[in-house]
Amino acid sequence: MSASVRPVVVVVGSLHYDIMVDAPDRPRKGETVTGFGWRPKFGGKGGNQAVAAAKAGADVRMAGAVGDDDFGRFLLSNLTAAGVDASRVARIDGSGSGMSVAITDSSGDYGAVIVTGANAAADPKSLDDPALWRDAGVLILQNEMPDAVNLAAAKAAKTAGVPVCLNAAPYRPLPDELIALVDILMVNAIEAEQFSGYPVGDIASAVGATRLLSSRCATVVVTAGGDGVAGMQRGENPVVVPAIPVRLISTHGAGDVFAGTFAAALAAGQAFAQCLEIANQAAAIHVCT
Repeated sequence: MSASVRPVVVVVGSLHYDIMVDAPDRPRKGETVTGFGWRPKFGGKGGNQAVAAAKAGADVRMAGAVGDDDFGRFLLSNLTAAGVDASRVARIDGSGSGMSVAITDSSGDYGAVIVTGANAAADPKSLDDPALWRDAGVLILQNEMPDAVNLAAAKAAKTAGVPVCLNAAPYRPLPDELIALVDILMVNAIEAEQFSGYPVGDIASAVGATRLLSSRCATVVVTAGGDGVAGMQRGENPVVVPAIPVRLISTHGAGDVFAGTFAAALAAGQAFAQCLEIANQAAAIHVCT
């Protein structure tokens, strides 16, 4: 794909220095578990999605914030190495970069704790720069950033005629003003249940949740892990993409790979169902590598 026709994705989102811990199980309250090992990893939902979109062939512009510390330098160097334009990621003096600790158990599932750090200091006013939105095909947001930042980004995107995709993870109630600006709502099964009040335990119930949530957003995507993906555009029939059988190593970051790849495909002009297929394939490869 030549540079002149590469789709443009804007990511406004979080950057975290992840500490990954491998253990036989995740500890219960008051329990200490002996792990197998640990390693540092580039992360944050925004950062992961930006890298995934770049890997999928998009020109990616990222806005966010890191601290003026070793973690921040690590995060910025990884963005640059992945081909992401990180010139709009601010360095915040006196604030530590965002970080997380994630524990992956022997089944490949994980639990994590995030510390927001400098992400909370991102400046909403910086998102008014017209150059950020030039030729952009989509904006992707996540709930690891403050509502004020997401709202400012969504408003700027709308002014520029850029569709807004919100990966509403982790769950929190969303302001009506923000929801009104969202074109695509992307959630996993747990978040879909939290937003809709509809129990999601399989692909059929994921479809049910997309129907309910489409009353709030024109397009809804529910990723249901090993059960597949359900998507719906208001007024059209649901689209179901079956899970791809793989040998699971870890699910950590799979949702971000899906989101970033979906955004790149959407910005490239792919049809909705094809975007889901492409993103599903990328996520399947991620969980087994």
